Amino acid sequence: MWFFARDPVRDFPFELSPEAPEGSPPGPWVLHRGRKKATGSLVSIFVYDVKPGAEEQTQVAKAAFKRLKTLRHPNILAYIDGLETEKCLHVVTEAVTPLGMYLKARVDAGGLKEQELSWGLHQIVKALSFLVNDCNLIHNNVCMAAVFVDRAGEWKLGGLDYMYSAQGNGGGPPRKGIPELEQYDPPELTDNSGRAVREKWSADMWRLGCLIWEVFNGPLPRATALRNPGKIPKSLVPHYCELVGANPKVRPNPARFLQNCQAPGGFMNNRFVETNLFLEEIQIKEPAEKQKFFQELSKSLDSFPEDFCRHKVLPQLLTAFEFGNAGAVVLTPLFKVGKFLSAEEYQQKIIPVVVKMFSSTDRAMRIRLLQQMEQFIQYLDEPTVNTQIFPHVVHGFLDTNPAIREQTVKSMLLLAPKLNEANLNVELMKHFARLQAKDEQGPIRCNTTVCLGKIGSYLSASTRHRVLTSAFSRATKDPFAPSRVAGVLGFAATHNFYSMNDCAHKILPVLCGLTVDPEKSVRDQAFKAIRSFLSKLESVSEDPTQLAEVEKDVHAASSPGMGGAAASWAGWAVTGVSSLTSKFIRAHPMATQAETNVPQRPMPEGHPAPAPTPLSATSTTSDRWETQEDKDTTEDSSTADRWDDEDWGSLEQEAESVLAQQDDWSTRGQASIAGQVSPPENNSPESDWSNWEAEGSWEQGWQEPSSPEPPPEGTRLASEYNWGGPESNDKGDPFAALSVRSSTQPRPESDSWGEDNWEGLETESRQVKAELARKKREDRRREMEAKRAEKKAAKGPMKLGARKLD
Repeated sequence: MWFFARDPVRDFPFELSPEAPEGSPPGPWVLHRGRKKATGSLVSIFVYDVKPGAEEQTQVAKAAFKRLKTLRHPNILAYIDGLETEKCLHVVTEAVTPLGMYLKARVDAGGLKEQELSWGLHQIVKALSFLVNDCNLIHNNVCMAAVFVDRAGEWKLGGLDYMYSAQGNGGGPPRKGIPELEQYDPPELTDNSGRAVREKWSADMWRLGCLIWEVFNGPLPRATALRNPGKIPKSLVPHYCELVGANPKVRPNPARFLQNCQAPGGFMNNRFVETNLFLEEIQIKEPAEKQKFFQELSKSLDSFPEDFCRHKVLPQLLTAFEFGNAGAVVLTPLFKVGKFLSAEEYQQKIIPVVVKMFSSTDRAMRIRLLQQMEQFIQYLDEPTVNTQIFPHVVHGFLDTNPAIREQTVKSMLLLAPKLNEANLNVELMKHFARLQAKDEQGPIRCNTTVCLGKIGSYLSASTRHRVLTSAFSRATKDPFAPSRVAGVLGFAATHNFYSMNDCAHKILPVLCGLTVDPEKSVRDQAFKAIRSFLSKLESVSEDPTQLAEVEKDVHAASSPGMGGAAASWAGWAVTGVSSLTSKFIRAHPMATQAETNVPQRPMPEGHPAPAPTPLSATSTTSDRWETQEDKDTTEDSSTADRWDDEDWGSLEQEAESVLAQQDDWSTRGQASIAGQVSPPENNSPESDWSNWEAEGSWEQGWQEPSSPEPPPEGTRLASEYNWGGPESNDKGDPFAALSVRSSTQPRPESDSWGEDNWEGLETESRQVKAELARKKREDRRREMEAKRAEKKAAKGPMKLGARKLD
């Protein structure tokens, strides 16, 4: 039976890269790139081939193997694994690059900053201090070839081949026999008289001076070149001169050299070194210190090297969030560092943390996430958004903090393209309806309208038909002027989603009413939109064959590509409104006091909507905001579209109080909101859209657009247009009716934009409704009193201890 010896190199868990060796520094070792067979992680492998007749070099290599294996320090090359055979030595370390190659590559790319060099030298001096002061070891080989740089830009001290003990118990320094290394030896080594007065660190500090000269000036040609500092920074020159002084006794200890360089104004006294020192000790820092550090870190990251941010700052940020309870303060630097990552790295390192952050109840973290969503939204896939992020984000719509509600609305611009059918067309529209109808902050209502116009292209055709016209029409009656502007711009941005019939009968009547708005900005936008819609109608009237082309998007499925085009066509941007929102919320906290006094009682999701009742059609205040669109809808569409048929509670009691108040924008807005919070009494499983109306529908709110609303002088102009034929509508021309009515009504003496003189047409009908409601309540009260009297008469006087049942 034959037995074959196993090859230890073949069984070694690491393998050399097929590429050429990365470097052959002076000495016995050759540096190769390699990787771990099991994981593929990159490593560096130092290889020494045993050659006959080179026993001295082999002993030096074995001694270096042993030293590297036993020495552990953050600034010394990290040992991972090793292999020793009769033919070779393999030493596996962290993936590094020789300092000479690293500096050359960085110079070709634009050069290293002074702060990077200061931190690199700080690390080498700190490693020497550890060896001399803590281990009583003399490195004996400090030079460019003995320094390596890892992927984070950290400098590591290697080249331990010629190390010896400072106590002399291991013999004197080994002979190098390599001229390239011997040129770094200090002059006292050739002067026997100077050995008695030198310190144990004197030789290594001389070599450190040579290293500093080479870092700034290139390879050292001869020892006499050290007299000229060259490009060494002025703040470092005095300390450098101490290192290369002829008297070895004057050369400072490595620890004192660090102190001198870190003094105020010193070479190593800068933000980059301070940041690194804090990160090295972050585990023992107080929570308050960590908070302050992370708050200031994001300002400095722009000036820090990219590799340093990716491989040193990022792991510390992730650790601080996972185990250090750092909270929202890590978000800003975390996303800033994330810009340096590839898409794959971002998915692996950042996204899991982001998903976990969204489930946090910390308000500061939630608002930071919403504000910075644009930095990571492109890395989120649709399943993650719909199942792990959106369910947490929607809670922001119900938050009592206006800033969180505002940021939640704006975040929908980024989330909408990734939402599924149910979340986008049902859940999101339900929350938008509530905000536009009930939110006490006018700027938030404005942003809701703006956002709806921007995401309109992502909605399904049926949702667009039900929501857009109603929502924008209601926005045009908002007491907050920017909301009215947003309503007009919403119509303009989504113009391609309306049929010509809707443009003529639903949209233009609403826009015409805004031509006499008290705010000039609203009037200007209204005129622009009217001209745009009229031009479309006129072009189709001139050439009816264009109708199919003009209405091609009306029934089209959701198209992400149309969102940007619509928004740019309207010339609006949510960023401008967002700044306006913040200003209004901060500067006018009492502007909506009347609305904030109304308790906000959000309806639980899935709660059935109130059943439509005849009472709401005759006596509720929402009826006086019924638009021409609503009249058309009740005749032409299914019962699922009956937005105004919902019973919003006992709204009849509000009619008289509304009439008793001044008939201006603000009063009407407050009165409508006061009516919305009445609890529904009846339930009806009408349709999925009924859930919206239970919490604020698109067709009911502060100021519903109404066909009698526009001023008479404005509506007369509509009849001057030739629409291609007589109207075949049983309801007649609403504009003509208004014209006739206006002739019998007393005309106001003033034509001021700021006066609300447009609603005289409805005053009589509203008074009649209010009178009917009052009579009904009186009849009901008398009926209840009669019943109570009848019960008391039948029972007789109550006895002591008897229980009153009624």
